[in-house]
Amino acid sequence: MTLRGSLARAALVLAAGLALAGGVRVLRPAPDITETFYVFGTLLEVETRGVPEAQARDAMAVLGAHFRQMHRDWHAWAPGKLESLNAAIAAGKPFEVDPALAKLLAQGRELACRSNGLFDPAVGGMVEVWGFHADTPPEGDPPAEAVLARLLAGAPKMTDLTIAGTTVRSSNPAVQLDLGAYAKGAALDLAEEDLQAAGIRDAVLNAGGGVQVLGDHGARPWRVAIRDPFEWGVVGAVSLRPGEALHTSGNYERYFDKGGIRFSHIIDPRTARPMRGVVSVSVLSDSGALSDAAATALSVAGEKDWPRIAAQMGVTAVLMITDDGSMLATPAMMDRLEPVAGGFPAPITVVDLPKDVAIPVCPAG
Repeated sequence: MTLRGSLARAALVLAAGLALAGGVRVLRPAPDITETFYVFGTLLEVETRGVPEAQARDAMAVLGAHFRQMHRDWHAWAPGKLESLNAAIAAGKPFEVDPALAKLLAQGRELACRSNGLFDPAVGGMVEVWGFHADTPPEGDPPAEAVLARLLAGAPKMTDLTIAGTTVRSSNPAVQLDLGAYAKGAALDLAEEDLQAAGIRDAVLNAGGGVQVLGDHGARPWRVAIRDPFEWGVVGAVSLRPGEALHTSGNYERYFDKGGIRFSHIIDPRTARPMRGVVSVSVLSDSGALSDAAATALSVAGEKDWPRIAAQMGVTAVLMITDDGSMLATPAMMDRLEPVAGGFPAPITVVDLPKDVAIPVCPAG
């Protein structure tokens, strides 16, 4: 695209009312009540409509307390429950967690199993050696081959965990948990429950690459834009229905460049290296945690294997953009994807999901 074309497209995007940052953003007029929180290294914005301000502010206070607890207890590289759990796993000891974390870990284990381990929060050690256990981008060289070989030999996976009530133990001391690949989606799921408990039926929750909605926004749906990973703009928009979540994972979110190569925070558990070949994946479903985890798994699966993994994980609406700019989408996503600012930036290849996929049998305890 020419510079003139890029500028023209950007102007049209602004005219449409899009706030650009992260993987997806909401197209909307001024909200009734809005509040912003800092969770998991990103800004999380909550907007409510149609309720008295006092009711909305009370709900925001509850959300804020819960977000602070999640940020503390689910954080992989700061003092908290997860750090203590990782220390217990390394020592071969059981550890007591709260019910919310136990539920989150069980959900992560199920999603890891369904993805054939392409999404796997047990590989926190791999994430750490690449420098992504920090709030700032990594600096320096990639880890040595011997370090990666050692991590692969440990073969950490979520199915090594046993979760009995709130007692967590691992059969493999190499497991080091990092929940970043689905924590934002899970946090939005819990926030939705909090808002509903507060009597709020119309709201949008926006956390960087993820958006989740309650209600139908009156006569107009909540309309969400998917970021163009190559330039300042968007590739399209999706009008979300009540209870839906749209999450995008991309190699532009957290990364570092070395020797002309981009190293993303999305680690392939099979190689202990950042995934290659895919720039972004957007997944639409009725669960924030599922959409978030699936976007990661499909990024790792790559252009060849993602349809099978999507079918195994039970997601049908997917948009993938590869590093050469190719756009691939399922029929279910094409039914929902709307052009913005004059059309899609590239032709979209429609990819059917396989129907004869065997769903993995996952551990129950």
